Amino acid sequence: MRSVRWLGLLGLYIGAQAVGLALADPFRSVGLTSTSNAQSVTAPLEIIAIIVVAPLAILFLARRRGGLGALRQLILLGIAGALLFTLDATFSLFPPGLILQPPYAAEIAIDPALILAGTVSASLYLALLMEPQWYVVDLVGFLAAGSLIAILGISFAILPAFVLLIALMVYDAIAVYGTKHMVSLAEVVTDMKLPILMVMPESAGYDYPSAPTLAEQRTQPTEERQALFMGLGDVVIPGTLVVSAFVWLPSSPHVLGIGANLAIALAVLLGSLVGYGVLMTLVLRGNPQAGLPLLNGGALAGYVIAYLLTFHAWTLGFTGAL
Repeated sequence: MRSVRWLGLLGLYIGAQAVGLALADPFRSVGLTSTSNAQSVTAPLEIIAIIVVAPLAILFLARRRGGLGALRQLILLGIAGALLFTLDATFSLFPPGLILQPPYAAEIAIDPALILAGTVSASLYLALLMEPQWYVVDLVGFLAAGSLIAILGISFAILPAFVLLIALMVYDAIAVYGTKHMVSLAEVVTDMKLPILMVMPESAGYDYPSAPTLAEQRTQPTEERQALFMGLGDVVIPGTLVVSAFVWLPSSPHVLGIGANLAIALAVLLGSLVGYGVLMTLVLRGNPQAGLPLLNGGALAGYVIAYLLTFHAWTLGFTGAL
């Protein structure tokens, strides 16, 4: 069964990358970017600052009386709002668009995409609020990851994406093996049952709300643990380079019948999957592991190798042109 767990996380990981790739061009066409200058090396600094500061803020508030409940509500509302925004953009890609209702002179209109996005996001918010089972947490995490991968990928060209991945792989290593505050954060997040961690249990009947805490599970032998966990950032950050390669590299020449941009994006994904294999080998030994050094490292290696083989140039697409 242990193999099923890591394969389940693998499916979520690959699926989120595929969603990110599918949403990249549509999101770009409607301007869903997080920065006004995708080529700027400093463009990722705001994202990096948020990722560094947010865990510290969460840990600080979690230690205050009543802070955990208030923090959970705040994060859930933020997630619901983000889902409403991204799902509306996603559902708007499909017909029909605005439907005018009589009297037309009053310009009364119904937006099916917004209604559907509101219904889905509200339903998921209530599910997380009342009964945050593992499959609800994974569904929300999956939707959020796919959207974030697309938004970050279209927001950062190749060089800024490299800066983002390298900075965060270093930070993740320090936060897990050095200060260890990322391990404490994982414990807090699992206690709050938030979709910031993806959960893959031993069986479908796993009761996540009443499950032992992550700290308690870590005291158990690896073979007795009921679930594996993977941080949402471990899915989103390497996926940023997958989408960035797809969006910002030229499609010519073709490689095995597909555009160079897609071929290199798939090579980035393949490289991160090599890192994923090493990561899961270490995780199944029972100790917390920093995911980004291996996942980002594999993604970066996959990009460099594929780019050199495709374009035979050491520019690596950093200048926005070959």
